[in-house]
Amino acid sequence: MDPQEDSFDFLFKIILIGDSNVGKTCLVQSFKTGQFSERQQNTIGVDFTVRTLNIEGRRVKMQVWDTAGQERFRTITQSYYRSAHGAMIAYDISRRATFDSVQRWIHELQQFGAANVLTALIGNKRDLEAEREVRFEEACKLAEAKGMLAAVETSARDAWSVEEAFVMMARQLLLQNGMSVKQDDGEAAARVLLRTNSHTVSLSSPSSAHDSKKPCEC
Repeated sequence: MDPQEDSFDFLFKIILIGDSNVGKTCLVQSFKTGQFSERQQNTIGVDFTVRTLNIEGRRVKMQVWDTAGQERFRTITQSYYRSAHGAMIAYDISRRATFDSVQRWIHELQQFGAANVLTALIGNKRDLEAEREVRFEEACKLAEAKGMLAAVETSARDAWSVEEAFVMMARQLLLQNGMSVKQDDGEAAARVLLRTNSHTVSLSSPSSAHDSKKPCEC
């Protein structure tokens, strides 16, 4: 192992939860390697990956725990909630039932997770726009009502906003740990469908990111 890969200034554990087949494993794979695989086996219990980000000169190791969505693994996955610094609750924008389940996942996180866990709502499979069953505005309202950091739409297939979602979590966790972090209005904020200052904004290029200086806040 490269010694540089093993060194870090901060270690944050992020847990990814949500119904089965919303693309959690594909999101993790996209974040880790930038690649998409059509054939992904269902996660059994919990799996994890690690990637170190450079956030303004700080090496931030992100330990991402990918959890199984099936009920039979619930007891196993719940045991990982307590130590998580952040949680991403994922749903599939083309399947309304997975969005309806978000309330249950929020309740489960509140029951088993730490009191100050940072949460974000992730609407995956944005590439299936023609089959959309959940409007982004609905996700924004839910995230705002539940005090979440953000509502973000992603596509693991197209690598749309996957990197940005994890960077957003890392930056906010640094802030929570008393670190000064500049507001990001450059490329890291581009290509994110987000809600900021009570307005829905679609960012499609680095230049348009300057229209919103607080990325992904609900």
